Amino acid sequence: MPGCDTVLRMTGTSTPSTPAMIDAMIDAVIDWYRSSARVLPWREPEASAWGILVSEVMLQQTPVVRVLPRWQEWMRRWPAPVDLADAPTAEVLRVWDRLGYPRRALRLQDCARQIVRAHGGEVPRGEQALRALPGIGEYTAAAVTAFAHHERAVVVDTNIRRVLARAVRGRALPDRSYSAAERVLATSVLPSERGRSVAWNQAVMELGALVCTARSPRCEQCPLQARGCAWVAAGRPAPEEDTRRRQAFEGTDRQLRGRIMALLREHGETSPAALAALDPEDPVRVERCIRSLLADGLAVRAGEEHASGAGAGGVGTNVAREAGADGAAAPDGLRLP
Repeated sequence: MPGCDTVLRMTGTSTPSTPAMIDAMIDAVIDWYRSSARVLPWREPEASAWGILVSEVMLQQTPVVRVLPRWQEWMRRWPAPVDLADAPTAEVLRVWDRLGYPRRALRLQDCARQIVRAHGGEVPRGEQALRALPGIGEYTAAAVTAFAHHERAVVVDTNIRRVLARAVRGRALPDRSYSAAERVLATSVLPSERGRSVAWNQAVMELGALVCTARSPRCEQCPLQARGCAWVAAGRPAPEEDTRRRQAFEGTDRQLRGRIMALLREHGETSPAALAALDPEDPVRVERCIRSLLADGLAVRAGEEHASGAGAGGVGTNVAREAGADGAAAPDGLRLP
């Protein structure tokens, strides 16, 4: 198995991972997947490359239970890139709903348009071509290559990193950010046979999601417990203390941006008064979040809808602009693009 000498040098545990042990681990995980994998529509044989690409974008930092209904609705409306390319952006953001990080929805639409323009409406093959699409990075390009086109690719997400950290490196958790050592390890253990590599990518990712979880790993259910898992062999040592400060979600700009987007999805447009009421104690924060949504293309000023139009008398109207106490025009509200 190519690369196993690298695995041997990297483990740093009392239980070295020989090529035979790595092969046994891979077989055990693939066998486990065949009987334990979740049934998900983007895994079905009839799933299109476009549907798989959409699922991979939606699943970034978002659990399956939230993605599933959104993905189904998305594919019902826009089953092919050409359908999404022509869709109104406001509708795209509404259907994205509360998946979070709504810029992903805009990037997906940009991606669909590029697929239509440059690839005849078909998701291109090859990681280089995929990474040239808007919003498609290293992970998503590899995942689409493996899961949609069934080609050999080094797929590495948080779940895979965690399984490899424990099973091979003997560590409770992976490095804080994707490291060169992790990249080498993932490449080293990837089976050389195309079909087996695809099966391994699918299986090890699912194992990390369902069994080898971050907080409550179910080692008694893990197929690697009896296959030389280095972390189990070492007595399941605790992770290194993480001293980084983590900001609570409550009170953050991200939370307020989400509340503004929720208003826009529900009503299509919102007034300056409704925006100010979201945080009456901190109008500067409200304006900061508004400006960030404008910069990201997730909203536009409500007045822009009619700013260039002209009424019967040749004067442009602006229904969203309200007079302030001194008779001056108050700032516009927001609307979906």
